[in-house]
Amino acid sequence: MNVLVVKANNRPASEAVSSKMYETFMENLTGVNVTTYDVFAEDMPYFGQDLFNAFAKMQSGEELSDVEQRIVAAKQKAMDALSAADVVVFAFPLWNLTIPAKLQTFIDYVYAAGFTFKYDENGQLVSLMTDKKAVILSARGGIYSTPEAAPMEMAANYMKNVVGGVFGMEIIEEVIIEGHNAAPNKADGIINEGLARVAEAAKKLSRVTV
Repeated sequence: MNVLVVKANNRPASEAVSSKMYETFMENLTGVNVTTYDVFAEDMPYFGQDLFNAFAKMQSGEELSDVEQRIVAAKQKAMDALSAADVVVFAFPLWNLTIPAKLQTFIDYVYAAGFTFKYDENGQLVSLMTDKKAVILSARGGIYSTPEAAPMEMAANYMKNVVGGVFGMEIIEEVIIEGHNAAPNKADGIINEGLARVAEAAKKLSRVTV
């Protein structure tokens, strides 16, 4: 089994719960081929006109600029990493109600017609990643699981809508740690209970390969 872990927080585990979730998952994952794709360590120019300029130049045989070469290479690397994976694990925080910009760039690279989805003859979306599974690991200091706050949470919900809804991956595990900043007197218990669930998710995935 090939497992791709997309790490989307460059803060140390001593300061960031989602980074600790990543470390805990890795420590408890055994018996698989695992690769980490650290979006903060990769050279990932933001998705935009540079990429479309590069596509046009490639079609006409023109030479690409430095940034165009970088973004084409980065997009291909992300797509190759996703293609090679049987299971994709996303470890990320909620920042300002959404995902980190670097994780958004990774999604932008792989969110491509003909790769992760297509349209059929009736114009209906068809998912192209139905043979893959996904694990969602996310942390948020506030409480967003209440009916009042849930519509504001655009990190885990966004990732599930993209990888599950559009790409068609089966989301086999979801671990959310929340409220540790809102309730600092309960933070240790909240975090430790969540990390135990992360460890169990990793062990469960490891058992699948035995």
